[in-house]
Amino acid sequence: MSFDRTIKIAPSILSADFANFGQEIQAIEAQGADWVHVDVMDGHFVPNLTFGPPAVKAFRPHVKTVMDVHLMITPVDPYIQAYADAGADILTAHVEAGPHTHRTLQAIRAAGMKAGVALNPGTPAETVEHLLELADLVCVMTVNPGFGGQKFIDMTDKVRKLRQMIGDRPIHIEIDGGVDPLTAPLVAAAGADVLVAGSAVFKGGSVTNPEVYGENINAVRAAAESAQQ
Repeated sequence: MSFDRTIKIAPSILSADFANFGQEIQAIEAQGADWVHVDVMDGHFVPNLTFGPPAVKAFRPHVKTVMDVHLMITPVDPYIQAYADAGADILTAHVEAGPHTHRTLQAIRAAGMKAGVALNPGTPAETVEHLLELADLVCVMTVNPGFGGQKFIDMTDKVRKLRQMIGDRPIHIEIDGGVDPLTAPLVAAAGADVLVAGSAVFKGGSVTNPEVYGENINAVRAAAESAQQ
């Protein structure tokens, strides 16, 4: 079976109603979300605190698609098994988070998850060149990690380099930060296929008015698909 590079929309539940996560997850999936993106922050690697393994475990029964867990934490290795036990399908670690990213990716795969590696805006694509054999996903940060709702930083040159480096290998390129119908075509044209969108999906909607989520998801998807090569 060939690798699926169709555009996938992965709403970040960091922008959801924190008092209503279960219904929010169900709503975005019913409205067309392909993956559910969970941002984990430790207040150390990034300036914010979010979801530990118990929260991710609580999300899991509501996620019927793919639970895409993005660790913005350091160290990573001591927590890999906990997030595997919590039900993560994909676990992404930052290349900047520790000196042994190769070992981290090995450990993620050994725990039964797909392995992602993330790059901050200031980190060049070449940093992951020797990690690609262990990666299922490369996440390109288009904001400095730590907060939702930030302005998009243009990383299209980096995405193009990654697409060239990856070649025919079955590795997703994910974009995280400032994705909306205006920025989605830029990264899709450069070779990205998974788009994390927070406020662009959740703005204007709610669990009692979920159709807005669907409209927002469709707008981002259509914009990206129009530019996909």
